[in-house]
Amino acid sequence: MSEQTQPATLSANLALPINQWQGALMVQNFSSHTLQAYKLAVTHLAQFLERQSLTKTLNWAQCDKRLLSRHISNRLEVDALSIASVQQELSAIRQFYAYLIEQGQAKINPTTGYQLKQPARALPNIADIDVLTQLLEQPLPEDPEQARLWIRDKAMFELLYGSGLRVSELVAIDVTDIDVSQKQVRVVGKGNKTRIVPMTQKSIQAIEMYLPHRYLWVEQADMALFISEKLGTRLSTRAVQQRLKVCAKRAGIAQNLHPHLLRHCFASHMLSGSGDLRAVQEMLGHSDISTTQIYTQVDFERLTQIYDNSHPRSRMAAKQTKDKRY
Repeated sequence: MSEQTQPATLSANLALPINQWQGALMVQNFSSHTLQAYKLAVTHLAQFLERQSLTKTLNWAQCDKRLLSRHISNRLEVDALSIASVQQELSAIRQFYAYLIEQGQAKINPTTGYQLKQPARALPNIADIDVLTQLLEQPLPEDPEQARLWIRDKAMFELLYGSGLRVSELVAIDVTDIDVSQKQVRVVGKGNKTRIVPMTQKSIQAIEMYLPHRYLWVEQADMALFISEKLGTRLSTRAVQQRLKVCAKRAGIAQNLHPHLLRHCFASHMLSGSGDLRAVQEMLGHSDISTTQIYTQVDFERLTQIYDNSHPRSRMAAKQTKDKRY
């Protein structure tokens, strides 16, 4: 990334408003780090405008959305800034133009409605059903203490995968949130929003097997469903993460398993089996369906892999491509 400093040749028409803006920000108690970052961001734009040699009396009002777009492209492609860094520069430019408009030095903010194209969102990792079966159907440990812990842990993992819960939602569940007769659990998600989620029969069986141990461990009348055997109080999210790694290792699973991966698996497997995006969105507690739609991409990517490995014409094409290399 090239870092440029404000040159001595920067015209007064461009430099003076920057300095005036900086003075206004100082009165508002902005940190020195923020002031420097803001000034540098706007200075980069000023340098770009001067290189365009628009007119001899260049001023900030001459920068339109087209020029801003060219400047941003230059920052991304030539200066190799990250999307996040350019987004921060855009924020500074947006505030600078708001100041210029307030001072009567510009009429239009070129950043209005301008949006950076965000990079493609990384697809979540998914474990095969065989891996989850290997985890959830592992035999009871011979050691009595480990056996008791596994009974609790299995109930947690069955619920995480079976109902697609976030680990924060799992540890927040109270005993009274479980309705075995209706096969459902009440969870509190992001934004303190409550939703009712169905439970699998496997989850119910695992919880019913765990409850007698819970009642022996619980201290101080804690209502938490999942209890620490050692402390007798509600388990932490960190404890759930650690227990999953321990149980995965004991089951001989090489893949890095974490609680959120079980939620990803729930979403992907449910969508693959049902195709009902809205239902999966509701069960996951996503406020925006676009968040749920990423699992359609995961599902399509897996179908593509299956196709490439299974379809005779696809295999033939792959073989011909490989043969040409030698």
